[in-house]
Amino acid sequence: MSAFATLILAVQMLSALGMIGLVLMQHGKGADMGAAFGSGNSGSLFGASGSANFLSRSTGALATVFFVATLALAYLGNARPVSTGSVLEAVPAAPAVTAPAVDSTVPTAPAQGVDQIPAK
Repeated sequence: MSAFATLILAVQMLSALGMIGLVLMQHGKGADMGAAFGSGNSGSLFGASGSANFLSRSTGALATVFFVATLALAYLGNARPVSTGSVLEAVPAAPAVTAPAVDSTVPTAPAQGVDQIPAK
């Protein structure tokens, strides 16, 4: 594997791990109702409404990086090296083997178990 493909693979893995972390940090739509009535932690690091916007945009950016890295790895994996020829092209041709000729002067033995009818 080339160094470029290894670098792209590392970027893809890091973006996947970052995307997993960002998705797990986001809260669902039902969590906003609890924060409105005081039972949730609305004073988070990014504020009450800023966290969803920042986290969703960051997740989208990492998803884009992940898909671009996936396409690049697919392109690099599909690239074929230039062929120098077949292995069989370098093998010299073997001489043709022919079957030995049948001598028609040699009598053949009669088949076993066949009754021979004498000629009249």
